Amino acid sequence: MKLTSDNDTLAENKVLILYILNKLNSPINNDALMQLVILVQDMNYFYFQQFLLDLLENKYITEKDSLYEITELGKETLKLTEDLLPGIIKFRIDNNIKEELDEIKNEVAVSSEFFVDDDNNFLVKCKLVENNTTIFEISTFAGSRDQAKIISDNWEQNANDLYPKMMNLLVNPSEKNCH
Repeated sequence: MKLTSDNDTLAENKVLILYILNKLNSPINNDALMQLVILVQDMNYFYFQQFLLDLLENKYITEKDSLYEITELGKETLKLTEDLLPGIIKFRIDNNIKEELDEIKNEVAVSSEFFVDDDNNFLVKCKLVENNTTIFEISTFAGSRDQAKIISDNWEQNANDLYPKMMNLLVNPSEKNCH
């Protein structure tokens, strides 16, 4: 699929995302949404991100705390464009989404990202999301891009060890060594 060539395919994929978000009736994170989309339609990660960006820019969806949700404008647009989705895809979504969503909700998502701020410093955000709810988030500055990448990679690879240690330090500040 070429991103710039087949307008029907582009529109269908955006309607697919709106359809899924409308069925959910609750916010969902990026990874979980992509899992649901891939369940019914083979889609490249980069195209998926572009479709999300387009939907955000047109105010058909909103994003808050890395969770996506359909807007009223998105619901109205979906009513007008829902016929673009083949019946078999709607059937798959309607029949498989609850089961898949229950599986996704039980997963804990670990994520991290880093950005350059106005002063050429790097801000690193590390997060744990469970059941589409952020249960832990920490932000810190890094002195270089390399350091930001190390922090980000370390969080993603070791969050299961780091999170309990950080929580122990926060809950028991008098303990100097956490195991």
